[in-house]
Amino acid sequence: MRVGIDARVLMDKRYSGVSGYAYNLIKNFFKVRPEYKYILFYNFFKKRSLPDFKSNCYQNVIQRYPNKLLNYVLIKNFSWPKIDRILEKKINAPLDIFWAPHINFISLSRKCKSVITIHDLSFLRFPEFFSKRKNFWHRSLNIQKMIKNFDIVVAISENTKRDIIELLNISPTKIKVIYSGLDDKYFFANNQQEKNKIKNKYKLPDKFILFLGNLEPRKNIISLIKACEYLWKNKQFNFSLVIAGAPAWKYKNIFKIYKKSFYQDKIKFLGYVSERDKPFLYNLANLFVFPSFYEGFGFPPLEAMACGTPVVASAYASLPEILNKAAILVDPHNIKDLAQAIFILGTNQCLRQEFVKRGLKQAKKYSWEKTAKEYLELWENLR
Repeated sequence: MRVGIDARVLMDKRYSGVSGYAYNLIKNFFKVRPEYKYILFYNFFKKRSLPDFKSNCYQNVIQRYPNKLLNYVLIKNFSWPKIDRILEKKINAPLDIFWAPHINFISLSRKCKSVITIHDLSFLRFPEFFSKRKNFWHRSLNIQKMIKNFDIVVAISENTKRDIIELLNISPTKIKVIYSGLDDKYFFANNQQEKNKIKNKYKLPDKFILFLGNLEPRKNIISLIKACEYLWKNKQFNFSLVIAGAPAWKYKNIFKIYKKSFYQDKIKFLGYVSERDKPFLYNLANLFVFPSFYEGFGFPPLEAMACGTPVVASAYASLPEILNKAAILVDPHNIKDLAQAIFILGTNQCLRQEFVKRGLKQAKKYSWEKTAKEYLELWENLR
């Protein structure tokens, strides 16, 4: 089988979210079906390259454009170039499948079967959480029209599938749910020497609760800060709050709340944390809290569970589906309920042990190899 893959999402050197999803899946495609031929398409406007997958079953194709604006105009208004045809010319053979791991401007012919993955539709559910620039980009994509040109839409959760049906009016028969995977490295992060290095590197407190994710309104970080302030004010809680993640859109209000806080000394921002450091950071935390208003899947709480860290999470969107009964789930709008859940799971040792056990069991249900096999089976059945 010859598989074309839109690898433009891998142009970001910091893999997380969608880029991490694509990277891990591609690695596992090579592992599970090394006899297939994979052709990865990408373009660039600055000197960048794809990661070294160290596999001889793939090759990449570079499409150079003078600038991003020209790329946008050509694809959106003229449906050119046809990416699958570029790849076919490169290998001098037709493609069997083309996979787009993310919503992006793309033009394909109808010569081969095509599959697109939708991670979430938060920009349609909650446009107020995004900047004007982001909302303009999302509107210009014309997602409904784009998706109708694909043979199959993969949703990463049942919640995302429901959103695709409701918000885009796509037939359920065209949608296949395939859950995301989880890297094995999170299950083996209890190396004391490495943990000490990470603790010293980030100057972490001895006891802390952790949030990890992009700093943006959808993640509901302000409510987390207020919930901790509620506990600190009542002198019921001796844990610090550590917030890890890169600033994204509309993040400034988070720092405004932080700067006004009477408890600044108990709050620590780490910024972006590398993939290598993440497992040990999770493992060092006494508790992981993820009060997001909306997630298509939600990697961080599962990653924390795999590291043996108990989790408090939002009861909204896909999180109850993905986490099941392995976390304490709360209404993210209710700051007192969030504070109570943090306090109980942070201080009750018996309850902590129970949720550590549940979390490890739940996290083991997800693997990238399993996800890759489901994709490959889908592609094989489409031929």
